[in-house]
Amino acid sequence: MKFAHLRVEGQSTPRLAVTIGGGALFLDEVMDEAPVDLQELIERGAPGLAHVRAVVDQAVAQRVSLTPTDELRHASAVLRPPHILAVGANYAAHASELKLRSESAMTVFSLWPNSLTAHEATTTWPGDITQQVDYEAELGVIIGKPAHNVSVRDALDYVWGYTVVNDITARDLQFSEAQWSRCKSFDGFTPTGPVVVTADEVPDPQDLWLTTNVDGRVLQDASSGEMVRTVAEIIAYLSRSATIPAGTLISTGSPGGAGYSRTPPVFLRDGSTVTVSIGGIGYLTTHCRVI
Repeated sequence: MKFAHLRVEGQSTPRLAVTIGGGALFLDEVMDEAPVDLQELIERGAPGLAHVRAVVDQAVAQRVSLTPTDELRHASAVLRPPHILAVGANYAAHASELKLRSESAMTVFSLWPNSLTAHEATTTWPGDITQQVDYEAELGVIIGKPAHNVSVRDALDYVWGYTVVNDITARDLQFSEAQWSRCKSFDGFTPTGPVVVTADEVPDPQDLWLTTNVDGRVLQDASSGEMVRTVAEIIAYLSRSATIPAGTLISTGSPGGAGYSRTPPVFLRDGSTVTVSIGGIGYLTTHCRVI
C-alpha cells in the first residue's frame, strides 16, 4: 500500500490517504475513527494496518470514487516522527568524492523536524548564509515498532515502510562546522515522499535504483545495493545504543554524484528543480528559491 498526507484546496490540514494509481482514497471518508496521520497509524501496530487494508479493499471492491491526486497538494510523507536519524558516508563513491571516511564507525546525526517538507514544495534559503546548497538522493526507512538491540537477521521485521528523501545540504556550512545537523536542517531541507510504501511492497531494500535529476540533468544514478552498510545493518547498529521508537525516519545515505564534487561544482540555485526517484516508491520533486 502507498500512503500520503494530502491537502484539499482550501484546507490547511493534511489528511491521510491511500493512493491508488492516479487517485487518493481519504481514510476519514471510508472508516470510523480513522488515523489522523501516518504516525498514528504506525502506533496502532499490525492490527491497525490490517484494518485499513480491509477497509480499502472493500472500498475498491465497491468502486468508491477516488480524488485525483493532481487536484491535491502533498504534505511531507512523514509527519510527527519521534526521531529523524541520518547516516553519512554510507556509499563508498559519495564518501570518496567528499573525502570522508566510510570504513570506520558509522556516522550518525539527527535532522530537525522543521526541515521536513513535501513533494512539489518550494524550499528557500538565505543566500547570505549559504551559497553551496547540494542535493542527495536517499532511501528513507520508517520504523514500525520499537527496536532495541535487534539482530541484523531480524532487523527488517522492524521496518514499516519506505519513502524517498532528498537530504539537501549546505556544503559550505558542513565543512566549516564540527557537526552536520544544522547544515542539513534549514527549513525545507528534508523533502520526503510523495508516498510511504509499506514494507511488503519492497522485498529487498538493497535492490532499488536511485536517481537525481537537477534542471534536466541526471546527476545521481546508482543502486541501493552499493550501500556500505545495509538497511538491516543500520537498524541493528542504531538499536544497540538506544531504542528506536516506532515512526522514526532513518535516511540511509546518498550515492555518488553530489554537486559539490563535480568540476565545475553543480549547486542548487534560485529556480532550480530537483527530482529524486527510487524505483518502486516514486518521484520526489523540490523547487528551489534563494531569498
